[in-house]
Amino acid sequence: MTKTIGFIGTGVMGSSIVKHLLTADYSVTVYNRTKSKADDLIRLGAKWADSPAEVTESSEIVFTIVGYPQDVEESYFGENGIFKTATEKHILVDMTTSTPTLAKKLYDEGKQRGIEVLDAPVSGGDLGAKNGTLTVMVGGEENTFEKVKPVFDLFAAKVNLQGKAGSGQHTKMANQIMIAGTMMGMAELLVYAEAANLDLEKVLDTVGGGSAQNWSLSNYAPRILKEDYTAGFFVKHFIKDLKIALDEAEKLSLDLPSTRLAKQLYEKLAQNGFENDGTQAIIKLWWPEGKH
Repeated sequence: MTKTIGFIGTGVMGSSIVKHLLTADYSVTVYNRTKSKADDLIRLGAKWADSPAEVTESSEIVFTIVGYPQDVEESYFGENGIFKTATEKHILVDMTTSTPTLAKKLYDEGKQRGIEVLDAPVSGGDLGAKNGTLTVMVGGEENTFEKVKPVFDLFAAKVNLQGKAGSGQHTKMANQIMIAGTMMGMAELLVYAEAANLDLEKVLDTVGGGSAQNWSLSNYAPRILKEDYTAGFFVKHFIKDLKIALDEAEKLSLDLPSTRLAKQLYEKLAQNGFENDGTQAIIKLWWPEGKH
């Protein structure tokens, strides 16, 4: 298996993933639009490149995990993008939560050039990335998946090939639809319990041991009680995901009222100035800062 990896996007998720790769003695070359966000990784042994094209030149597998679909487009098709220097020896893996349509576009471009491409969005947030317990949802060819799976296993607890190109992104949309519901449920649980003068920590301990248990409740409710709104996953990125999910649902002739409401509430949260907070900041629609 290759020991030469390129990694584009060293934000909250990407930086933790790169650390796992470095710990496993992979040679990792990194690029990020804001170079300072890669400084810690460089100190740990990662090499710096000045563009996605330069990363690709020195790597056999290139991972991307950037902010928005337009950032994916720029990373791959831009003037100094990955496809400028990618050859038949490369495998390209986009882990950004993006659109199934763009995932297919990347795959088709790769196919024309003899380059293997996977879409592989992840779930698990900042803690999953730090702990190496992410879930990876992969779309693409099975033989390509098998080549990359040993690398996925370094930072993920569950990795599944979902189907052809775009299937990873569709699976991530299903994931985000579910999270939209659990985040709303968590917030309303806390609001209700507080209004009923209950001990919130006892409530969380109790309902977290029953059928109401879910990832959002276990991971985000304790942060809310500590008034910790730092971003494991940004509000602005969740809005992007929910928009993609609703757009894809419309293409499938589906109406998803709960997801639509969640998007509206998160947009309101962003309008109130909290777009760079973590998604647990949804509670601020009910509680002024510091109230619980």
